[in-house]
Amino acid sequence: MAKNLVIVESPAKAKTINKFLGKNYTVTASMGHIIDLPKSKLGVEVDNNFNPLYVVMADRKKHLSVLKKESKGKEAIYLAADPDREGEAISWHIRNALCEKDKKLKCYRVEFDEITKDAVLSAFKHPRDINMKLVNAQQARRILDRIVGYTLSPLLWKKVSRGLSAGRVQSVAVRLIMDREAEIKAFHPQEYWDIEAELKRKPDSPADKFKAKLDRFKNNKIEIKKKDEADRIVAALKKETYVVGEIKESKKKKNPYPPFTTSKLQQESFNKLRFSGSRTMMIAQGLYEGVDIGKEGSVGLITYMRTDSVKISKDAQADAKKYILEKFGKRYYPDIPNTYKSRKSAQEAHEAIRPTLPLREPESVKQYLTPDQLKIYQLIWTRFVGSQMTPALYSQETVDIKAGDYIFRAGAMRLLFDGYMAVYLDGEDKDKNDDEQKSKLPDLSVGMVLDLLDLLPSQHFTKPPPRYSDASLIKALEELGIGRPSTYAPIIYTITTRDYVRRESGYFHPTELGGIVNELLMKHFPMILDVKFTAKMEDELDGIEEGEIDWLMVLKSFYSPFIHSVEKAKVEMKDVKKEAIATDEICSMCGKPMVIKWGRRGKFLSCSDYPTCKNAKSITSGVKCPTGCGGELLMRKSRRGSFYGCTNYPKCTYIAKKLPGEDAAAPEAEKKEGQA
Repeated sequence: MAKNLVIVESPAKAKTINKFLGKNYTVTASMGHIIDLPKSKLGVEVDNNFNPLYVVMADRKKHLSVLKKESKGKEAIYLAADPDREGEAISWHIRNALCEKDKKLKCYRVEFDEITKDAVLSAFKHPRDINMKLVNAQQARRILDRIVGYTLSPLLWKKVSRGLSAGRVQSVAVRLIMDREAEIKAFHPQEYWDIEAELKRKPDSPADKFKAKLDRFKNNKIEIKKKDEADRIVAALKKETYVVGEIKESKKKKNPYPPFTTSKLQQESFNKLRFSGSRTMMIAQGLYEGVDIGKEGSVGLITYMRTDSVKISKDAQADAKKYILEKFGKRYYPDIPNTYKSRKSAQEAHEAIRPTLPLREPESVKQYLTPDQLKIYQLIWTRFVGSQMTPALYSQETVDIKAGDYIFRAGAMRLLFDGYMAVYLDGEDKDKNDDEQKSKLPDLSVGMVLDLLDLLPSQHFTKPPPRYSDASLIKALEELGIGRPSTYAPIIYTITTRDYVRRESGYFHPTELGGIVNELLMKHFPMILDVKFTAKMEDELDGIEEGEIDWLMVLKSFYSPFIHSVEKAKVEMKDVKKEAIATDEICSMCGKPMVIKWGRRGKFLSCSDYPTCKNAKSITSGVKCPTGCGGELLMRKSRRGSFYGCTNYPKCTYIAKKLPGEDAAAPEAEKKEGQA
């Protein structure tokens, strides 16, 4: 019988690790948290130093019994949950449940950032005790979130509708989306004009044609606001002689990107693959825990996927160097290995997300991966290998062309050396390179007189800021210090499932319900929705992890002003439930007017004589069902999001994501949103 029991979080992870340890170890899975705060009540003794009342989760009781049974007769238990706060807390709870009563049973914590044989065996050679600083940071976050959620949510149930929720971080994310929507609605487009000149050298060759953009007038940057101004300038330019002025040539380096952090992986995954944050993390989790790749068996293909560090190990750096030199040659590897600086708040104990073995190219494991796994692995592998290569080198040429007091500018870039871009099979860098190679200028010399072929004025309007996407919202949360790597995807999942925001063409649109909840919380709990306050709380949680701040002090300083605001809001907060908006519609059952009210599923029509008359019905869109059945379309909700269905369901089963005639395409400003 095996002497040691190893407890990990998931069966996939157990399967991968089991083959590394040998017959003296039995590996099993806890299936995540076994012990947590109770679901049915607050579960925190606020007046007793915020003592958490942990219980065995109802659906985990049998599982804990199995673990206790498996631990009997063992010499030691090795707790190998994920290397973060949650993993430390899971390990701490399991240790307390299994080892506290049996003093002979030794409990060790083992930690590794990648599930490879070397990493796992090394971790088991250097076990450690539970890190209570990590546990306390997790407890503080859990208790803070529980206090906020279990206090504000019932308030919203009472004032708005059951089934709603508020959260210390999720509500701030909703606020960001609401604020952006307000910016868009308040935006007034400003007209402006550009003027391009189509020019050519004197020799009549199609290759000598090129375009230059009007840049300055009498050495001042030109701004053209109206059509009549553009027409006047065009008329003046037609009379001028076009002469090549200054020519500048320079070489520019484009440095490789650092390896992925959690947020950058989620951003890139959305931008290139249109994967949501939760979908990306689910796929990455599978790649981390292990994939069966034939003769090697189950192998972890990437390092731990919840990290905000861009640090990589010396061994990984050496593996990358070997691969790059063999595959591309000496010119592609820098004299001094590339290193990158993490954000100030990053937890440097972890590495960046990288392939566990750079030599394991995506093509070599393609047959063992799902299409989605291959796409994510390709992103991670390419980004990491590229991060260790030399910069790309460009030649940049800028030409000023004089037309009287007006100056046009033309430019072109030429790739001299691809450097790190050699590893990219496709994507942004290759696309940009192709565009740059097309924008060539003919041979020009200072003083050369050019032929004017045409003047091309074009009207434009400034665009509002784009709505947030998964990528840009995660970027904003990270830059503002809201949330941490493990929370970005759950935040977005929560605010969409609560129907505070909806994804339309990949961008978040606030709902009316989201607007009402945000307005109430902003009015009565400005501290909770304050971005700087939320970021400060995250810093304090990091301080607990570092042992610099006492976790109870953080809870105490938060609770007193918070609970004061709660008591005040109970009395002063507007009761949306009791509000009724009059309509012209008459109740079909009693003949009295129908009114619009709020309910669990949003707005609905109710008889004004409720509760005497309980007639109620959904509010339709006013759009007739395209099938011709005589019904109207109304918005419904499912696990997969919102959709439009027919009022004659189930006789008519018509459904659609959009109303007929609605443009499903993203607005232009959103389509062209920059890479986050």
